Amino acid sequence: MIGLLQRVFRGRRDDTISYEESKRLSGSTDPAERRRVARYDGVRPELLYFLANDPDPSVRAAVAGNSATPMQADLLLARDGDEAVRRDLARKIAQLAPGLSAQESDRLQHATYEVLEILVRDQITKVRQIIAETLKNVVDAPPEIIRRLARDFEIAVAGPVLQFSPVLSDGDLIEIIGNAPTAGAAEAVARRAGVSEALADAIDRSGDVAAITALLENPNAQIREETLDRLVDRAPKIIPWHRPMVGRPRLSGNAARRLATFVAANLLETLRARKDLDPETTREVASVVMRRLAEEGSPVASPGAGTAPAGQSVPAADRARKMYEAGKLNDEALLTALRQGDRALVRAGLAVLSGMPIAGVDKVLAAQSAKGIVALAWRAGLGMRTAIRLQVVLGRVAQSAVLEPRPDGGYPLTEEAMRWQLDFLTGGAAR
Repeated sequence: MIGLLQRVFRGRRDDTISYEESKRLSGSTDPAERRRVARYDGVRPELLYFLANDPDPSVRAAVAGNSATPMQADLLLARDGDEAVRRDLARKIAQLAPGLSAQESDRLQHATYEVLEILVRDQITKVRQIIAETLKNVVDAPPEIIRRLARDFEIAVAGPVLQFSPVLSDGDLIEIIGNAPTAGAAEAVARRAGVSEALADAIDRSGDVAAITALLENPNAQIREETLDRLVDRAPKIIPWHRPMVGRPRLSGNAARRLATFVAANLLETLRARKDLDPETTREVASVVMRRLAEEGSPVASPGAGTAPAGQSVPAADRARKMYEAGKLNDEALLTALRQGDRALVRAGLAVLSGMPIAGVDKVLAAQSAKGIVALAWRAGLGMRTAIRLQVVLGRVAQSAVLEPRPDGGYPLTEEAMRWQLDFLTGGAAR
């Protein structure tokens, strides 16, 4: 096992330290000298165990990351009071997880699994997230560990394995979606490289608008014709679905004809240009498209969810930009706009303040995710008072699900978790 550890980890190795010298340095009053021993992968295990109890957390962190550290010391460090120590240990242990199981008979491997189990229950999100990110693509990752991560209450932990892990079966994923999962879980599943028809049906049944949007955007998702037809029937009022529906790899004639009656003019041309429709459907769609274009006079922009009419979107963007340049685009301005029902200005203001495209802002709002909207407010530099109103008014988040500020009035999520939320909900458009 030690040989495996040393092959896996090629950390920084100091000059060779003799046993006598390492003993002397381990008792030094200088933390830098003790860290030198703690990092050295040629040191005796008993000295590393001794240093696992060092009063300096940087020394203990060096022990946690050392490939030569005995598993008894790792078990001790898995419950260390310092988060940085547990993070370094998580990075090391997660790389040893492939092939492990809860039934290990080998003493060292069983201890490794035990350390891993402790870390996936860690109260700090970042510790669990390190393990999730490391194992998300691993084919022989421990199934029990992956299933636990997939059900984590933080999407920063559950998301990576739900989206990528080959260990999770359709049965696992359908069960997770059906049991009131963490906000964003169904969307993570919808973004998997392969989504079966049964899984697509489960995502449809969830009623999660953001998850269904991601499903429609996924060209590798297998969606039954009857499922897509049901979604088309619900789609007229759900703007984020329109573009991905028009662009689906396969579209029934019934769905195409129905879409032609309500999607925005800029999407009508895309629909009319499809080459996979039968001749009769193509003629019917073209007829509807021409009639609508004639009635509407000119293409109009597709309004986002909860926005003012399309014609107002450009003025709202101009107003937001001018307010920003004048130093007047702030919490009070957006709260006033919310009270006045000027949602177009609020959306445009969020886009300007956050530096995100309006489409990205709309994706976050359409997801109706409390965490996503709080992250958007944070990105825009707004306070939690504004974030609460945005959750309720624009996000239509139920009062019982609204994220409240910390006791000191600050944001309840870590910055890393909020960045992840925005990347996840916008597909990377928030970067």
